[in-house]
Amino acid sequence: MGQRKTIEIDYGAVDTDRMRLNMGPQHPSTHGVLRLEVELEGEIVTEVVPHIGYLHRCFEKTCEFMTYPQVIPYVDRLDYISSMNNEWPFVMGVEKLLGIQIPEKIEYIRVILAELNRIANHQIAVATFGMDSGAFTPFLYLFRDREMILDLFEKCSGGRLLYNYFWVGGLQHDIPPTFKEDCLAIIKKVRETNAEVNNLLIKNKIFIERITNIGILPADVAINFGCSGPVLRGSGVPYDLRKDEPYSIYDRFDFNVIVGEGAMGTLGDCWDRNIVRVNEMEESCKIIEQAIAQMPDEAVDVRALVPKRVKTPKGEIYCKTENPKGELGFYIVSDGSTQPYRMRTRATSFINLSVLPEISKGYMISDLIMILGSIDIVLGEVDR
Repeated sequence: MGQRKTIEIDYGAVDTDRMRLNMGPQHPSTHGVLRLEVELEGEIVTEVVPHIGYLHRCFEKTCEFMTYPQVIPYVDRLDYISSMNNEWPFVMGVEKLLGIQIPEKIEYIRVILAELNRIANHQIAVATFGMDSGAFTPFLYLFRDREMILDLFEKCSGGRLLYNYFWVGGLQHDIPPTFKEDCLAIIKKVRETNAEVNNLLIKNKIFIERITNIGILPADVAINFGCSGPVLRGSGVPYDLRKDEPYSIYDRFDFNVIVGEGAMGTLGDCWDRNIVRVNEMEESCKIIEQAIAQMPDEAVDVRALVPKRVKTPKGEIYCKTENPKGELGFYIVSDGSTQPYRMRTRATSFINLSVLPEISKGYMISDLIMILGSIDIVLGEVDR
């Protein structure tokens, strides 16, 4: 038997006040399979390291082995809360490569469906953000209204989450006969519920004090990180592709770009990012009303310009749109075949998530939940 050695530890050299905590990937408030490695000093966050990749599906490389129409269902699965919006920049990019000019009525239909999906996205964002703060009832109200939008999407495409509805050159099917009436009924209900949620949650003194002055994102930091959407506009930057670089027929509509004002705290905090989404729903309602009023009544064959075989000429294109979470873009390189030679995605959630370590330091661990919720990410788009 050897002699047992005694190891002496100098506890003065060990920082016993700091600890590292794993939050997720199985955690309800990470809103998906996200793992946050958090360094704490007591209850104060000193460092956050997001670990991603648990939902990685090799999206971009898979698309390079698919024909252009076959890519659309894969695009749906990026931000699966906003599938209609995901499809639009991809099919628009392919249409530009092919030189296809789609009929005016189809443009109106795409705008209406994209704005409805924007409302549905923000309903989930506001509802889950409220639930993270301890308010459960608004979650039920907003999800109840979201069902009306999904019912309309189901009438159009047959799907309630993944749609494959925007096709290159047109649409999968024509809109149902009650499309306009359904849209107006949805707008009416959205406005009624938003007024109720404003009184119940958004303007609630406890809720305001809970989320103001935490997760402050200065405008210059947001720009340097490449943030977009409500995360950027919450910091007071009035950048919206629908206004600044209009695509489709957005230049025909009158609507406001909603920005944070710091009215309840410091500009760029969790409150500002949340209130931008709340107010953007009203702007989407205004766009939908104008689109319904302007949309031509004559019947259009929505498949008339859909090619039987999509074969693009050689070239490259980058097409981007203002998605509910920010700028979503697809870079497509064509070699003249029926498949993209290379395809890359500017994933909004991935870029917005990258700012989390910057805006979380110095706050309590309970605040980290609210800061993450205010960014509004979907892990399908982060990991791809």
